[in-house]
Amino acid sequence: MGHGWEGVVLKLMRGKDFRFTVTGTEAVGDRFHRVHFTDGGMLAQTGAHPTMWVRVWFDNAGKPHQRAYTLVDPDPANGTFSLEFALHEGPACDWARAARTGDTIEATLQGTGFTTPEPAPGRIVAVGDPASLPAINSLLDALPGVPATVFFETGHPSDAELPFRLDPDHHELRAIPRENGGARLVAEVKAALPALIGDPTTAYVWIACDTATTRTLASYARKELALAKDRVNALGYWRATA
Repeated sequence: MGHGWEGVVLKLMRGKDFRFTVTGTEAVGDRFHRVHFTDGGMLAQTGAHPTMWVRVWFDNAGKPHQRAYTLVDPDPANGTFSLEFALHEGPACDWARAARTGDTIEATLQGTGFTTPEPAPGRIVAVGDPASLPAINSLLDALPGVPATVFFETGHPSDAELPFRLDPDHHELRAIPRENGGARLVAEVKAALPALIGDPTTAYVWIACDTATTRTLASYARKELALAKDRVNALGYWRATA
């Protein structure tokens, strides 16, 4: 399958193409699906870093359709990793539901990166939702022992069953139902953030929600709380349609 104009642009931006092979699948609750892969040589070339993601190509009625997914437990030595799909309607989740051992899929590595904050965070404040849970888990795994408060926007009662990797000695989870297009999450984070960040030179705020929410909270942290650019990592993971 060709990758259309998006694929051309990614090539111009030095994107690297790989073919992944499915080695197994598993359901994680009723709204999360995990697919295991061999990496087609990717990790041997690139290594792995926290929150690392790839653009995976799916067929959408004969047209190329790409979505970004965070690698779960990447293992460069064995060339393996998993992807987790927060299930909803669409070609990516349709593919994941139907995936079987031996199936292959194409992906492009371009745009991913992570810089470990220096000085080390006194506390991580992470804001996300089911779409960004794999990245949140990756971040917490990368900074073991660092206290963290996770604001997690939920849309369904079964979200409590998702595969959080929380250390009860260091991590606090604040689950917030999605209301008014993310307005409740914004309000609760804004109310809590000034007290949570402590010393702004060691604060670290990581935000990955819908694009509008992410933009609003990142602006608040940088402009209202005066956090330095390198102490706020923000990326909109999806666009709300309602």
